[in-house]
Amino acid sequence: MPTNLLDRITINPQQCGGRPCVRGMRIRVSDVLDLFAAGLTVEEILKEMPDLEPEDLKACLQFAARRLDHPLIAA
Repeated sequence: MPTNLLDRITINPQQCGGRPCVRGMRIRVSDVLDLFAAGLTVEEILKEMPDLEPEDLKACLQFAARRLDHPLIAA
C-alpha cells in the first residue's frame, strides 16, 4: 500500500494516452476532478467508482494542487 498519497497516481504512456491515473487503473485523475467539479461528494464518487478508496480521492486533489503550484517564468 502506498505511504505517500502521490504514489497512488501513476503515469503510463501505454494507458489512457499517458494521462495520470489512479493506482494503474483506467480511472484518470481528471475523471475524479470532474466529478468533484460537478458537485459530487466523496461518498457519491466512491459509490460511482467502487474501485476507488478515499485516499485515492485525496491523492487526485493533491496531485492537481501540486501540478498547479509551480513557478512560471516570464520571458
